[in-house]
Amino acid sequence: MDKFQEMKVFAGVVDAGSFTGAANLLDMSKAAVSRHVAELEERLGVRLLHRTTRKLSPTTEGEIFHARCRELLDNLDEAEAEITSRSGEAAGLLKLNVPVSFGLMHLAPLWPAFLEQHPKLALDITLSDRVVDLVEEGFDVGVRIGQLPASSLISRKLGSTRLALCASPEYLERHGAPGHPDALLEHDIISYSLFSSGENWSFTGPEGEVSVKVRPRLRTNSGDTCRAAALRHQGIILQPTFIVGPDLAQGTLRETMPGFRAVELGVYAVYPSRKFVSPKVRLLIDFLVERFADPDWD
Repeated sequence: MDKFQEMKVFAGVVDAGSFTGAANLLDMSKAAVSRHVAELEERLGVRLLHRTTRKLSPTTEGEIFHARCRELLDNLDEAEAEITSRSGEAAGLLKLNVPVSFGLMHLAPLWPAFLEQHPKLALDITLSDRVVDLVEEGFDVGVRIGQLPASSLISRKLGSTRLALCASPEYLERHGAPGHPDALLEHDIISYSLFSSGENWSFTGPEGEVSVKVRPRLRTNSGDTCRAAALRHQGIILQPTFIVGPDLAQGTLRETMPGFRAVELGVYAVYPSRKFVSPKVRLLIDFLVERFADPDWD
């Protein structure tokens, strides 16, 4: 009896949500999938799946067994990948979660080169500014920007970016440039809603740290929207240089309040803590570290 085959079939049924879906995923007949699950349930002496005409779902025992199956199967994939890597090439699927703006501006141009270097690897990339649970949602690697909280994740720094307080020259000519954080209360503010500090903007100046609670005229969860509004002379933004660096270089946006500096943020690759890092994850992170050794946004 091939226990790993039974586990693979059962995990496939739960992951796909149906016998038909698992059969397509595993390139087996629906009858063979059903037979494997039935034999597994008989051998274990428990029902693993609730079956109705419309729905299939794991029982409590099935959920526990599925989690253990998935862990063992993932470990087997990692072991095979490690051996494959030692023999010359890494293979398999890498699931990535990356921030939207950074992913589009700075990561998307890199993926073709990575895939050319590693033809047996495939990428599944999700762009989201939401902080996801990498383990729960099945991601191999995430890219995060900020000051990382303590967690069980392993991180490797790729670089850093600073927050720049800026507006268009036209806006500053019409409204004047703020000289102190308190003066921001008199300006049109375009705020990024996903800052961990919310509307509390902090700066370090001649007398130490100063914080002001801004009153946004426009609030959005998109850094690109903040930038676009600023370029249309709608107000002052606080955005990372990986987004506004080119605008500052070209003069279409201008930094203001030069005596005060906003926080610097780290750019990190993060991945779940495991007994060993799979070769495909190591290859990706080494690739990113090399590519961001001299970032161009500052």
